[in-house]
Amino acid sequence: MNFATPSIRRLSLWGVVLTLFTGLLAGCGAKNDSTNAGSSASTSSPAASTAPAAERTIKHAMGETVVKGTPTRVVILTNEGVEALLALGVKPVGAIKAFTGNPWYEHTKKELEGVTPVGDESQPNLEAIAALKPDLIIGNKMRQEKVYEQLKAIAPTVFSDTLRGEWKNNFSLYAEALNKKAEGDQVIAAFDKRIEDFKKTFQSKLSLKVSVGRFMAGKTRIYNTDTFTGVIFNQIGIARPDTVKNAKNTFADEITKERLPELDSDVLFYFTYDTGDGKGNQTEEEWTKDPLWKSLKVVQNGKAFKVNDVIWNTAGGVKAANLMLDELTEIYKKL
Repeated sequence: MNFATPSIRRLSLWGVVLTLFTGLLAGCGAKNDSTNAGSSASTSSPAASTAPAAERTIKHAMGETVVKGTPTRVVILTNEGVEALLALGVKPVGAIKAFTGNPWYEHTKKELEGVTPVGDESQPNLEAIAALKPDLIIGNKMRQEKVYEQLKAIAPTVFSDTLRGEWKNNFSLYAEALNKKAEGDQVIAAFDKRIEDFKKTFQSKLSLKVSVGRFMAGKTRIYNTDTFTGVIFNQIGIARPDTVKNAKNTFADEITKERLPELDSDVLFYFTYDTGDGKGNQTEEEWTKDPLWKSLKVVQNGKAFKVNDVIWNTAGGVKAANLMLDELTEIYKKL
């Protein structure tokens, strides 16, 4: 039996309605909160993905260049720069041809598979460079100053200043331009550690005076302090003859056969630049068969070593520097 009065029944009915209405509002509120949260997430996500890459201003031999983020399509216009990129884990989309390679040096050939050759250091192919759509071009004032304006019209362009013994400074500039300064510092630190180890191992032999000679097509040079080998020798602390220390031209002296005695020293390293026409090798053969060469004490003592021109001079980069140190270590073990 139902004892509830009509008034009570009406109040109970309104209570049910009010409860249902409150629940409905709560559900709508939760739905709105969920929708708003979803809107926030979807709004912030595209903003993060489309945020402009950080810009950096790189000071270099030709002024200043703005480079965005971490470049991925890099064209490199120096041999030592090719080695810098590879050491930093960057495979260029285009690179100048090696001086004596076809088109690359043996020690970099495998890593450069698929890379497009873009001319020579002294004459880069601008059309080939533009076709690659690079986001960064790295070159050198000494080699490509005349085409800098054309290059920077293609893509942001950074130039090192010179190529005479400056491979470490150039390497640091390239690492900065590539947004890989930390990695670059590690590469240089590793090389410097090897130098220190060499100095400790061969400390008693660093006083031996070392000369460096180079045979080329129709000419011969004594290489002095401001060269690839010279800078590395300086860092190690290898002694040099007075003719080298007192040379007016810190890079190299071109000599006649009559000046061959200037190459005499405790140790002699020599290398030959031959482009494939045999003329450099011809110069080497002619000079090393000359009685004046054979009369040098360093030759008679068996301390004249022929080494690889690419590694000891022409390539001029961080990979070559490490390979040169490998060979130098093996030779010093025998001295």
